[in-house]
Amino acid sequence: MNDEYLNKITLGNCLTHISKLEGHSIDLFLSDIPYGVSLDDWDMLHSNTNSALLGKSPAQEGKSGFKRRGKPINGWSQSDRNIGLEYQQWCKNWATEVYPKMKNGSFLFVFGARRTIHRVINAFEDSGYLLKDTLAWKKPSAHHRAQRLSTVLERRGLIKEAQNWEGWRLGNLAPIWEPIAWFMKPYPMGGTITDNILENQVGAMNIAECAINGSSPTNLLEFGFRKNETRIHEAQKPLDLIEYLIKLTTLEQQLILDPFMGSGTTAVAAKSLNRSFIGFEENWDFHEKSLARIKATFK
Repeated sequence: MNDEYLNKITLGNCLTHISKLEGHSIDLFLSDIPYGVSLDDWDMLHSNTNSALLGKSPAQEGKSGFKRRGKPINGWSQSDRNIGLEYQQWCKNWATEVYPKMKNGSFLFVFGARRTIHRVINAFEDSGYLLKDTLAWKKPSAHHRAQRLSTVLERRGLIKEAQNWEGWRLGNLAPIWEPIAWFMKPYPMGGTITDNILENQVGAMNIAECAINGSSPTNLLEFGFRKNETRIHEAQKPLDLIEYLIKLTTLEQQLILDPFMGSGTTAVAAKSLNRSFIGFEENWDFHEKSLARIKATFK
């Protein structure tokens, strides 16, 4: 059943196709899923009630970052309090479908946002998976904007108040890291993890292959983009980071599933490391660009 999808990025919603995959056939799930933080249309996974979302203010015109209007953490309406639950249910919808396709004891790496990763964890635990750890990917730099409170007050004509709040800002600290939830599909009770590794060839870590400067790796991963690395998605992850996770947890020839392929990084990494992959992407533009990226990489 997997032959139809093997080593391909299939255009379409993953829920249409996951049920057709072979049971207990996937060695690793690795995906940079949508975060549900309304970064763009493909990331808007709740019932929106305000047309201003993803619009632009005059100050955002021509900007490379923060170029679309997002919702404040307080929301714009009472219905916005349901955003987290709606995102959690969206995650559970496909996580449940993936569960029977994973080998017993296999690992799953799921990228997420700091504000919504707990929803991913809740959805996966409710679907039967076990949370093994939460890794931190430390980025080389962080695009950051925090408004000066004094400037905002000055625009309102509140000069004395602006002086009182000099040095204060609105927003967050620079977002230098992103979480990666590391799950495991349970293996049968009564056996040991070693028994399961021998049976299914999953569940161990290749520390020798993944040592950092000769030392055992930690759960803080520091990887950046290679010079001239192809960039086709604003939420894209470095190829070195994805390759590292694959080398850490899989053998050559094993099968990796990524239902939200985006820029195709998982496919490129898998192919480079002599692993097989199955991928889905419902955005036509990203699908075409990811295929072009693979063709250019392995020409």
